[in-house]
Amino acid sequence: MIDNPRTHPSHGYFTLAGDINSDMVRRVFDALGKMTADGIGTAHILLQSNGGYVSDGICLYNTLRNVPLNLVMYNGGAVASIAVTVFLAGQRRVASDTARFMIHKSHATAPIGARPEALQIIADGLMADDRRTEAILRRHVNLSARMWEVHAHSDLHLSPQDALDTLLIERLGDFAPPSGNQIFNI
Repeated sequence: MIDNPRTHPSHGYFTLAGDINSDMVRRVFDALGKMTADGIGTAHILLQSNGGYVSDGICLYNTLRNVPLNLVMYNGGAVASIAVTVFLAGQRRVASDTARFMIHKSHATAPIGARPEALQIIADGLMADDRRTEAILRRHVNLSARMWEVHAHSDLHLSPQDALDTLLIERLGDFAPPSGNQIFNI
């Protein structure tokens, strides 16, 4: 008898929610160690995040893209800001028909009374972050010229259909682990 590949033990089902920060990076690193030790071949991860720190998101993207796992990412609600970069780490990407995506340029709050030199350092860092995240977006997503224009000046909201049309996702669908499979929270 051939096992159903969705219920084969080499498939694992996980949820990952919250701010993209150093705590999430540590949690993902711990989970990846356990996944590889347990022989997981395909990790199905439901991501729910409104974003966080760019460097932590890029670290997660680079790590998840290069671990020895087939990674299927799901958006069941909201994936926004740097969380979109993390989501793009999936070799396969799926979103519910009621999900949303949002991308925007980097931003920061300057300290009150900051001198011009300090403001320049902040601006240089933000522009560097924008170059890094835009390179990743362009590697995976085919935004229209109009979408890139919106992204240049404002928040760009993408519906599930927009995500499908731009190749942010490969299909519409829900995170729905087969009965009998345990779901782990990262």
